[in-house]
Formats: sequence, structure tokens, C-alpha cells
Amino acid sequence: MAQTFRVVDLFAGCGGITTGFHATGRYRTVGAVEIDTAAATTYTENFGKGLVHHGSIVGWQPEGQAARADVIVGGPPCQGFSNLGSKRSDDPRNQLWREYVRVLKDIQPLAFVIENVDRFLTSDEFRLLKAEVDGGLLKDYSLDERIVNAAEFGAGQVRRRAIVIGTRNELKPIDVPMGHVPRDRWKSVRESLAGIPQHIHEDRQALPPTFVNHHGVRLPGAFEGRFLHVTRRYEEISRQRFREIPEGGNRFNLPYELQSDCWRKHTTGSADVMGRLRWDRPSVTIRTEFFKPEKGRYLHPSEHRAITHLEAARLQGFPDGFRWCGSKVQIAKQIGNAVPVELAESLGRYLAESLDERL
Repeated sequence: MAQTFRVVDLFAGCGGITTGFHATGRYRTVGAVEIDTAAATTYTENFGKGLVHHGSIVGWQPEGQAARADVIVGGPPCQGFSNLGSKRSDDPRNQLWREYVRVLKDIQPLAFVIENVDRFLTSDEFRLLKAEVDGGLLKDYSLDERIVNAAEFGAGQVRRRAIVIGTRNELKPIDVPMGHVPRDRWKSVRESLAGIPQHIHEDRQALPPTFVNHHGVRLPGAFEGRFLHVTRRYEEISRQRFREIPEGGNRFNLPYELQSDCWRKHTTGSADVMGRLRWDRPSVTIRTEFFKPEKGRYLHPSEHRAITHLEAARLQGFPDGFRWCGSKVQIAKQIGNAVPVELAESLGRYLAESLDERL
């Protein structure tokens, strides 16, 4: 029988990595850390009470099974060096990788995985992390890193991520795998959204009035996917704009009278703004405000609306039975911040098989 590895998920979010790793049947979660209340509640709802430490990783000390984990996974916050926003190099959240390394030092797992935005590999923070291998806190590990595309690992979206794998020095180093799905077989939006009703009545906008209480906080939930297939109220000018944008189109398809002042002034760039997805291609990267067409290519391929929370969760690879907690905005944040489940599953299977060969 194949060995089951104990895993700790740091900066766990709602559990995208955990969902993918569990899908392999090779891992048992023995600990997790997440500071966001709604995300921690979703994690607990899906993976059980007593696993997730709801709070900051700063000062967290692993105990029991968590202190003897075989694998550590996680993606330290990346806002300071993300491709979006101000890219502030002095953002204190950049420094949280040091807490990840501290926990690594305490647990001494066989291997670890860091997932982050692609820009992470060119950041000062990553250079400092690599320096810890040379006589520092990571002196017992070797590192390999690579930019990967989630679509090449079976995900239904194009999402470039930095993956770092660390291996204990007494084991043969584990390299970050190459994607295995050729471009002509990438999972399409049609495949990802199969079985979801396309039309939604405009009155279906609210989540059911049910609540859960984990970590001492009462939040809306828990909602399986079918309850997340809700729309939002659109102004008439938005509806007029949606009707003018064909599959694969964007704001440049709008007639002059339907363009906003800022779009009229910027005739190049921002090609994903008010963009409509294509049925026969993967989606763009699902971010936290996918319900706002003005934020990116998030219009449904044929319906005159943005994709729903259920559709976004599907594009992220979550099963319909996954149970979500929080408001619509909180759940959208959890979905957009998650690691695509198919990518996590591929990495988890590869890591387990690599460890099998080395132990």
C-alpha cells in the first residue's frame, strides 16, 4: 500500500491546495494556518474541526502530528510583488515567507512546496529565501523553482504561478514538474462549466439565509455550489454594453456612445476589460472580483452577465459539493485567491510519487 504523507498547509485560504492534495488519496492534513475568518471557516467546514489555526502565522508553533509533518505546502501573501497593484517592495506581507521558513525549521519535513505569483521568483524576497539555503535556516534543503501554467496541468484557466519545491538534502532533489497537457488539449470553458444552467433569472441574487459558527464567529453558510449560481443587479447601460460584446470580444467592440470617458481616452491596452470568455478556450486567471466585468474578461461566453460564483469555482477546479462560508464578496475572495485544484492535485501526486522513489 502506498504511504500516506502528513501535510501542513500554511496560508491555507479556503483550501485549494488541500483539496487537490486530498484528491490524490496520498495525504492526510494534520495542521493548517489561515488568518482570514471566512476562509478559515470554509476550511474547517470542509476538512474538519481542530485542523486550522485561525490567526496569524507569526508565533504559531506546530504541535502534535503537525510537528511531525512529512510535507509543508503554502503560498505566503504576494500583494507586495504581485503583477497587480502598486508592487510595493516594502509591503510587510512580503516578509511572511520568513514565518514559513521558521515553521519549516521547526518541523523539518521531507519536502515543501511554495506557490506564489510568477513575479515572486524575481523579487528580493525570493533572493533572500534562496540565501537561507547557503548556511541559513534552509541549509538542510535543496531548492528548485519554475513558472508553471495551470492550464498545462489540467486546470480550466490560464494562470501563471511560481512553484518552489524544497527537498531534504539526504534525498535526491525533487524538481518542479513540467506541465503534461498540450495546448490543443487544454480544458475549455465549455468543459469546465458543463451541466451548469446558462440562464439565471435576474431576481436570483441572494444566498440562502443560513449560517454556521466556527472559530467563534457566525457567518453565512455553508453553501454547496448550486447555491452560488447567483447573479447581480446591473444598470441598463451595463446590459446594453454586454449585448454589444461578442464571444471573445471586449470594450473595443462597443460603439462610441456606450464607451465610458476613460475608455475613449485609452484606445490601446486593457483588452480584457469588459471581455467575454470563449467557450472553446480556457478562461483567463480567475481573480477576486470576477463578478465585475469592468475588472477583466469575466463575461459569460453567451449570457449577458458576469460569471457566477459557481462558475468561477468550477473554473478554479472546486467540486460542486465543496461547502463555502461567508458573504458573496468573502466567498469571491476565497475563490479568486485559491490555487487551482487541478494544479494542486497534479503537484501533490507528483510529489508523493517522487517521495516514494526516494524513501
